[in-house]
Amino acid sequence: MAYGERGRRTPVVDLADRRALERYRPADPATVAEARRLKEAALLDFGLTESAVASWLYAKCHHQIPTTAVDTAAVVASGDGSCLLLFNPDFFVGLGLDGVKFVLFHEARHLVQRHLFADPELREDPVFELAAEVSINHVALVRLGRPGLPLLDGRPTGIDPRKIHGLYRDDLTAHGLEPVPYEEFVATDMKVYGELKRMAHPPVPERSLCVHLLDGGVPADQETVDAVVSSALLNSLLAARRGHAGAERELLDLMGRTEDGSARAARIWGNLGAGVLRGETARTRAVHWWQRWLVDVLGSKLRDGERLVYPKKRGALLAALGQDPMLSRRGPVRDKVLVIAYDTSGSMPQHVITWLTELVGRIDGVEAHWLSFDAVVMPFTPGERVYGGGGTSFQAVADYVEGRTEVNGRRFDITPDAVVMLTDGYAPPIAPAEPDKWIWLITEGGSEWPETHTPAMDCHRVTTGSR
Repeated sequence: MAYGERGRRTPVVDLADRRALERYRPADPATVAEARRLKEAALLDFGLTESAVASWLYAKCHHQIPTTAVDTAAVVASGDGSCLLLFNPDFFVGLGLDGVKFVLFHEARHLVQRHLFADPELREDPVFELAAEVSINHVALVRLGRPGLPLLDGRPTGIDPRKIHGLYRDDLTAHGLEPVPYEEFVATDMKVYGELKRMAHPPVPERSLCVHLLDGGVPADQETVDAVVSSALLNSLLAARRGHAGAERELLDLMGRTEDGSARAARIWGNLGAGVLRGETARTRAVHWWQRWLVDVLGSKLRDGERLVYPKKRGALLAALGQDPMLSRRGPVRDKVLVIAYDTSGSMPQHVITWLTELVGRIDGVEAHWLSFDAVVMPFTPGERVYGGGGTSFQAVADYVEGRTEVNGRRFDITPDAVVMLTDGYAPPIAPAEPDKWIWLITEGGSEWPETHTPAMDCHRVTTGSR
């Protein structure tokens, strides 16, 4: 995705190549530092108050690169499943903080649009492209409390929704048709599209508004977009259900704007179970929020790595041509190590254990180690009977998985990539050596202390009904 009207030129480097992006005509170091500061301040504001969806979405962009290879800003969704945020330092510094927030919000909503409205015939229609710009910029102006578009060198950047509405009104009036007022015009994304389609001459530019909609523009692999946006929506939905009023308002507005006229969007919201925010009840199946949360968190911790390999055939050809040899990147590095430990000191729902077993069995490239524990650790194989009932010690699990103690005369000599703890949470708190790798599933009525640990650990409550 790439913001605005400035960025129309064909990319000068591979926009998925981080090293090439950083090397290409680097901007002045002071400008880069100020652009980074503005970007970080904007993302912090998103997370605190203004856009839970944008905050979660940019959290998925693990590489955020200042580069002059793009004119404005872009989110690259490459075919390897990764996302990059690219931003032109001079552009960001010229906009200032409020302008940077507008551009980043605009980009986030473009990703959401591409996820919810992925129909090829829509994306190929220049009128829908214009409708997307109008709708996104209207929402950005409202949510960010702006009176108008951001200015760059004294001139507005992007498509002004009120100006487009004025052109629409004049066109319909000239042809004897009744235009709708502005608030109705921008009520939903598809409403904008439908009203623009009523025009005899929609004000569609000769060239695409955004580079990401051009052939050969910014990479926007649909599968990657779907995975990243689904994850961001899910995390925002979970935050809303746990009392984040801003996330709830944003999602309700987004649902209302996108369900109209799109079967795909309605299906996506239904699959997420987002209707519960409106007081609707899913009739066909239970929506287990903790399951969806765990899949998302595990996916982030068990992401494939990279390893360097020497391509022999290509290397031989390069050598014959007198060129330097090169290394290629290929992954994964190794199987990921996942530890699942569940507390047998109390009553543990069997369906939870069954679901976890099936989930882990479906994850490729994972070496799973199962532990039961009360006051001591007891490795087991799924399907075996497990025993317990004594006191509870989380420290016993930490000591074992961190290689300090033995069980049955053996130490755990592998470094885990993730540790899933299924427990009621009632035991003395611990401080694992690598808390970012620990995931806590707390049963109903349990203590969620890991969430307030410093640093906080991933924690979610397991429920047995439709939650």
